[in-house]
Amino acid sequence: MRVLVTGGAGYIGSHTVIQLVAAGHDVLIVDNFSNAKPAVVHRLESITGVKLPVHAFDLRDADRTEHLFAHEQIDAVIHFAGLKAVGESMEQPLAYYENNLGSTFSLVRAMARHDITKLVFSSSATVYGHNAPVPMKEDFPTSATNPYGWTKVMVEQILRDVAVAQPRWRIALLRYFNPVGAHPSGTIGEDPSGIPNNLVPYISQVAVGRREKLRIFGDDYSTPDGTAVRDYIHVEDLAAGHVAALARLASTDRAVSTWNLGTGTGSSVFDVLHAFERAVGHDLPYEVVGRRAGDIAASYADPGRANEQLGWTATRSLDNMCADAWRWQSQNPDGYPDA
Repeated sequence: MRVLVTGGAGYIGSHTVIQLVAAGHDVLIVDNFSNAKPAVVHRLESITGVKLPVHAFDLRDADRTEHLFAHEQIDAVIHFAGLKAVGESMEQPLAYYENNLGSTFSLVRAMARHDITKLVFSSSATVYGHNAPVPMKEDFPTSATNPYGWTKVMVEQILRDVAVAQPRWRIALLRYFNPVGAHPSGTIGEDPSGIPNNLVPYISQVAVGRREKLRIFGDDYSTPDGTAVRDYIHVEDLAAGHVAALARLASTDRAVSTWNLGTGTGSSVFDVLHAFERAVGHDLPYEVVGRRAGDIAASYADPGRANEQLGWTATRSLDNMCADAWRWQSQNPDGYPDA
């Protein structure tokens, strides 16, 4: 298939592009580079050995989106593009609703006009809200605790409604948990703008000397060691889940399918810190501070449906995740070059 990957220069998108090419798909990318660097594309081409067509614009530009679909042969879309920082979404809610919903409206309208009906959507475990029991299952009610999460809930509902109105659509909603790690070559990885919002990139920057120490938000949760527990999944396993979901859309009779992509295993903050220390080869500085508002004690997936229906399983360990994250960060201490 010829697959359009929106946000294909981003962290998860770029890893998925590599696996799509490896699976024999023809890939093109659209990205406005608000959360990515153009250098990513050159590295992707070096890894894959193929020239990747890249369209640099914002999907909210309906005219350019229409022009793309009118002039490119596209069979399916994997939709990653969107703003993604929880804290920033609390400070700039309108920007998040406008961007994440508006880009989806423009994309889906163009797909409908050109009779392209296969779509894999990058959703999130944030749709399970604040009080969901663990492990989290796809049939749980959805809600959110911040504007970023609500955009995921809303887009999921929008896509379900599209499929009701146009039953020929085949849509995958992929709810993933905490992506970490990097390509094993160390060539591409996670390069957050500003202060990292997530645990592993923050630890990575402490290890490489860009941050003084890790702050652990609370050690008094009802968890084995008192720190928050999350389901960390290697970005390579996550990318493989997208390729498997795309293949499944070609054979399923269901208009909308929802799959958790996670390991099914929770790891605490200290578990991650110690795994990273093993990768680095020495202890890393940290301090325990108060809980962060909105954080919950534990979040991890029940990945059984994806295991059964997609034939997909997360295979990489926490040590693998941290070793690959450290390889990327140590080889690229300042992330991607700006030029």
